Amino acid sequence: MPAPARRLDGLGVVVTGAGQGIGRALAARATAEGARVVVNDLDPGTAAATAAEIGATPVAGDCSSDAGVRSLVEQAGEALGRIDVFFANAGIDRTRPDSLQASDEDWATMIETNVMSHVRAARVLVPTWLETGGGRFVVTASAAGLLTMIGAAPYSVTKHAAVGFAEWLSVTYGERGVRVQVICPQGVQTAMLEQAGPLKDLLSHDEALPPEAVADAWVDALDDDRFLVLPHPEVAGYYTARATDPDRWLAGMRRLQTKVDRLAGSAHPQEQA
Repeated sequence: MPAPARRLDGLGVVVTGAGQGIGRALAARATAEGARVVVNDLDPGTAAATAAEIGATPVAGDCSSDAGVRSLVEQAGEALGRIDVFFANAGIDRTRPDSLQASDEDWATMIETNVMSHVRAARVLVPTWLETGGGRFVVTASAAGLLTMIGAAPYSVTKHAAVGFAEWLSVTYGERGVRVQVICPQGVQTAMLEQAGPLKDLLSHDEALPPEAVADAWVDALDDDRFLVLPHPEVAGYYTARATDPDRWLAGMRRLQTKVDRLAGSAHPQEQA
């Protein structure tokens, strides 16, 4: 019986934020599917360790800065010959207990990593893809980018922006050979989930998936080349409910906010006055 075909055989793939978590799982799955993979991470040691474990090439560096993105694309191009798939996976969350009071610095840092890193990567990659037959740009966003995240203003806003940019890329270049996808999981068994405090149970309501399940969902999405990749299928229903009746959906979210407040043993500033 012949072995199943490998979906990414021979393709050049770059994964940012690939030292651990979802990025590592995406890089490992891409390698298993026959791709030649570059593992990018801010931590050189983590990038090197992951690359050695999965048979990839490490390229450490800051994928959020313009210089860092250009350096990554240049080094990855040298290693792979061609970049066929780019996973804009790196993301951060600097949520504080009262995220309305998050500093300008925290907002700026999250915008740079969660949004502008995608913009800068596409700015470099898309012109080349248009000239050479296309490519695939995959954004790791979050269900927070389709719905919202209780208690996390900068994270919610930047993930909405990440989804919005991916949509714009698809609309603008989708008929010219640039395939765009956005991955929007809920709770995933990563360090970010462990650090979520009272939100951990809420994010795990529909099951906290292992990172490998997110990678599996992306590979499954190649069957129909769909834009929106939902490792948690329930998110589709929530997204539909939000669009169909925003007021009802917001009322439900406010009830969840109250529940989180109680779990955290805190109240809104208005209630404390």
